[in-house]
Amino acid sequence: MKKNNFGNRLFLGLIFLFLYAPIFVLIVFSFNATKSRTIWGGFSLQWYVRLFQDSAILSALQTTLLVSVLASLIAMVAGTAAAIGFAAMKRRSRHMLMSVNNIPLTNADIVTGVSLSLLFMLAINAFNSSLGSAMNITLAKGFGTMLIAHVTFDIPYVILSVMPRLRQLDPHIYEAAQDLGARGFYAFRKVILPDLMPGIINGTIIAFTMSVDDFVISYFTAGNKVSTLAMEVYSMARRRISPEINAISTLLFVAVLAMLIIVNLRQARQDSAARHQRAALTPKR
Repeated sequence: MKKNNFGNRLFLGLIFLFLYAPIFVLIVFSFNATKSRTIWGGFSLQWYVRLFQDSAILSALQTTLLVSVLASLIAMVAGTAAAIGFAAMKRRSRHMLMSVNNIPLTNADIVTGVSLSLLFMLAINAFNSSLGSAMNITLAKGFGTMLIAHVTFDIPYVILSVMPRLRQLDPHIYEAAQDLGARGFYAFRKVILPDLMPGIINGTIIAFTMSVDDFVISYFTAGNKVSTLAMEVYSMARRRISPEINAISTLLFVAVLAMLIIVNLRQARQDSAARHQRAALTPKR
């Protein structure tokens, strides 16, 4: 039994080493004093300093944060409303719509990006040739189209985070609140929403993380005037691998890792509170 445990731990350690050793090397060489990618020249923060002195990178960072925050907030509202609507449907209709909801999660990013780009181009060309020419307005792909694309793939994550909380609710609690005198939206805000809030927050955090990390869909829907941080890193890598890329990648990895740790800690705290609540409600013999 001990040999099996040691073998399992060794195998698990090798898997994590295979996955995270390249990232660890990248983080180490982001503090390298020289431009060499193979020889350590001493500890230095110069690449981080240069990174935050680059106006293009700062602009891309601002765009990334803005589109991620807006997309996650819009997806939070739309995804929560959609999850409540799914929960109120019959079982067959709910399963069918949940399968449709899962398509953006399982679909390849390249397919989603190309299809959204074609859709935006058709809509923009139709508008420019009709109302745009009459009103002397010309539309083009940019921040708005990229924001719509981010909302599109963020909503399913919020729905999947809120649905388990809805299944745990007493189906008659909303009617009980109305029987006690609470009106529609007030009953929802005071009775339903507090129970859904952990799932809503977790879904919003995941949506924000996915937006920050996205490259492919943003690349096809952003146009030529807007660039996110991932797109800026890609353009830098095409020219020449610079140590600044190591610094950017390190910051992105730390940010995403922090968001995932927050989500996992919140989930663990919620599970612990639920277990204590069930234990308190269980009658003692």
